[in-house]
Amino acid sequence: MININSLSKSYAGIPILHDINLEIPKGKVISLIGPNGAGKSTLLVLMARLAKADNGSIILDSEELSNYSLDQLSRKISFLRQQNVFDVKITIKELVDFGRFPHSKGQLTIQDNMKIEESINKMNLQDIKHAYIDQVSGGQLQRAFLAMVIAQDTEYILLDEPLNNLDMKHSVEIMNTTRFLADEYGKTVITVVHDINFAANYSDYIIAMKNGRVFFHGPNKSVITEKNLKELFDIEFKIIQDDKVIICNYYK
Repeated sequence: MININSLSKSYAGIPILHDINLEIPKGKVISLIGPNGAGKSTLLVLMARLAKADNGSIILDSEELSNYSLDQLSRKISFLRQQNVFDVKITIKELVDFGRFPHSKGQLTIQDNMKIEESINKMNLQDIKHAYIDQVSGGQLQRAFLAMVIAQDTEYILLDEPLNNLDMKHSVEIMNTTRFLADEYGKTVITVVHDINFAANYSDYIIAMKNGRVFFHGPNKSVITEKNLKELFDIEFKIIQDDKVIICNYYK
């Protein structure tokens, strides 16, 4: 479980996060939603310990985040950034190999290779795994980066807009993968999602942010309401719902 207490962060004197307090459940798919500039990506960066908060604390499984060694943390949390740049000539397979470095330290074992192949297969990259990363589409590369994160095999997976550059089919595959990781392996997947319908239908828990603050949070069906979404995004919503599907319509 992740407990966030009185967390604040500014960049160049501009406040980005204001007094964030959250208890994030374990073994679930959690979506961070909200308008641009809400602080969603910054919150993920702080949880990944890639930046330091100005105030407050993050407790990961009853231990202050700062107390973990880098080696311990890299086996505990994996993070897929919104923008990923590898300025080297490597194949898809070699990119996914990097996910095993916290475990193998560069000396891949049979178990490591099994995890790598499993991740490549999960992201449907078998046919292009020997292609160079500068030869594939943006969507294929995005899936390769996600395969790398899956290969890292951490308890917590942080994904910053993983649906970028993906068409509808592959977006569904990615969200199905987050559900599989939570349901079958007990992973905690925390993801920034801009498509409210993906968040509403694939998440167990939703955290909505606006202007650097937590606007609302809770189980998806209890917090996805027309009133909440209108106040969050400043547009009208019509929600159509049955036992299985939630449709959040915001078209006029």
